[in-house]
Amino acid sequence: MLIDCHGHFTTAPPALGRWRERQIRAFEESGARVSPDELHIEDQEITAAIEQGQLKLQVERGIDVALFSPGAGKMAHHHGDERTSLDWSRVSNDLIARVCRLFPERFVGVCQLPQSPGEALASSIRSSADELQRCVQESHFVGCLLNPDPSDGYWQAPPLTDKVYYPLYEKMVELDVPAMLHVAMSRNPAVQGTCAHYLAGDTAAFMQLCQSDLFRDFPTLKLVIPHGGGAVPYHWGRYRGFLQDQGRPPLEELLLKNVFFDTCVYHQRGMQLLVDVVPAENILFASEMIGAVRGVDPETGHRFDDTRYLLDSITALGDDDRQAIYGGNALRVFGRLEGVLASRATTAKEAVA
Repeated sequence: MLIDCHGHFTTAPPALGRWRERQIRAFEESGARVSPDELHIEDQEITAAIEQGQLKLQVERGIDVALFSPGAGKMAHHHGDERTSLDWSRVSNDLIARVCRLFPERFVGVCQLPQSPGEALASSIRSSADELQRCVQESHFVGCLLNPDPSDGYWQAPPLTDKVYYPLYEKMVELDVPAMLHVAMSRNPAVQGTCAHYLAGDTAAFMQLCQSDLFRDFPTLKLVIPHGGGAVPYHWGRYRGFLQDQGRPPLEELLLKNVFFDTCVYHQRGMQLLVDVVPAENILFASEMIGAVRGVDPETGHRFDDTRYLLDSITALGDDDRQAIYGGNALRVFGRLEGVLASRATTAKEAVA
């Protein structure tokens, strides 16, 4: 089974974006609220968006299942207040739940969290734990997106290893769900979003983990760093040397039981570096489609985000490692995934019968 652990609903029906614009504008102008009940999207609109977008490409590339979340850049946690973020997260997550109900054999939900920057961070993390539990229990989601920078480009929050995040980590461990450490938009004009903020966020989050003993407190906590880990594979020796200089445990011992990387790397030599440096058991197949890069690479004739093609081009990868990356690791890291897929398969068989 080929499982894409990193997909976003970037082609959501336009009504979602219009509701969000109204929500932001109303709060900024007068502190008013726009009710989630004012958002109306028909099933046919969702079906058309999925079939003409993500599902079409999944079929072309032989991807069986995608772990599907709201558009990461659109999380935009800096807007409004805690209530703004909570309403936006619930609206976004409920739309993902509808996608999963309409296409139960193709999509499994990963939720957005209602984080807020500044003084609201602590209470918003508690709300995030509640929203995660709601999504898991009511809609069978299997993971969440955790933003290391809810200020969206200005890095004003404490590191992810700070105890302010512990209520969320406790809930993640209780529910057996991982978080993908994924920044949102950048409102800082000096830091472009997809090619600077995203990759810098991956790198910064990894370094935060290197400097902490988070996994002593949460030995079963699992975190996924997207986009191939940003600069991490390229500078693996720097991290190892830093930890050695600081008298810290080796990198493999300190992090690799709990930290994983996806394959959202869009050229063959970068993918080769990832699988050469990072152990295969710590790599999860992903494409982030339809996401940051949507065009065709003129050097290969394939879309840049066709990571199946890139991974298949690495012939030195053994069969066992390849199958682990394709899906086995995702089933292990996303602890609830296998049960959700089995339940849906049973339901589908009963419906046919």
